[in-house]
Amino acid sequence: MSMKTSMSAIVCAQYGQPHDLRLATVETPVLADNEVRIQVAVAGINFPDSLIIKGEYQVKPPLPFTPGFEVTGKVIETGPTVTNIAVGQRVMALASKGYGAFAEEVAANAHEVVPIPNGLDYHSAAALFVAYGTAFHALVQRANLQAGETLVVLGASGGVGLAAVELGKALGANVIAVCRTHQRALPAQTKGADHVIAYDDEDIRNGVLQATDGRGADVCIDMLGGQAFHAMSRSMNWGGRLLIVGFTSGEIPQLSMNLPLLKGYQVIGVYWGQFLARSPDLNEQNFRALATLIYTGKITPHIAGRYPLTRVPDALTALLSREVAGKLLIDVTGQQEVMHAS
Repeated sequence: MSMKTSMSAIVCAQYGQPHDLRLATVETPVLADNEVRIQVAVAGINFPDSLIIKGEYQVKPPLPFTPGFEVTGKVIETGPTVTNIAVGQRVMALASKGYGAFAEEVAANAHEVVPIPNGLDYHSAAALFVAYGTAFHALVQRANLQAGETLVVLGASGGVGLAAVELGKALGANVIAVCRTHQRALPAQTKGADHVIAYDDEDIRNGVLQATDGRGADVCIDMLGGQAFHAMSRSMNWGGRLLIVGFTSGEIPQLSMNLPLLKGYQVIGVYWGQFLARSPDLNEQNFRALATLIYTGKITPHIAGRYPLTRVPDALTALLSREVAGKLLIDVTGQQEVMHAS
């Protein structure tokens, strides 16, 4: 059980930009019966973190609050109704209510906590959790991606995008990576992308049809929304699956419904956080599969940068610059961990 009553945390006292965030001393979180307390080792930076501090996310916490929702660390306390997680376990987790992770301790709903597979350190697990958890669920459960199919990844330089490129190749797909520039597409090429489309200079629809001999995409995973979505809504193959993950372009697009009708393709929502809460056993099975892919060298989570807790504003600014490819992590408590062979 945590004996601390206060801790260091990043605080959002008013809605604004990353540079408005401050390091402060706050009370440790009160634990609900179905929650666990985690001593945070590493927190992940994700695009929704940039929205929640501006008051533009679907979750609007009362001010002041601590942002951040993805953590890895050690369980130091469990609520009285928790049976699936034990004190001392190394875990990946989503912060309760979708915020609170940029701190020394965080509360998490026990059904949104996943044991870290043996052999993975806290940093690799943090780079894996949301990005690869989302991409794997999208490609496997939602799209049923098959070997030999063509996968288009919109936003292939981000954490989920790079994960989708790498997993797509591991699953035997032909992968087209769509990024703003060819420079930003270099990590996706390193991860095995077969084709690259740089939408600052090229038309996405023409590029996809050219690369597929006019057939279009069997599967498209879209993190961007906006004009990229509109291009892909006209570039799907018969029987295709257009996966909606997010809208980092800032534009939530509308779809002309005659397009999926004429092309016989599906538009499929991907909400991994809800999948984790509703299907924890299947989600844990996904992570065992991901761990096997890591052990066999088929995927390697790409960590683009590591920052101390005091530099969360710098990490969020780097994310928003769109010059970073891969996962940004926050080293919170610098825990030492004992690794186990797989």
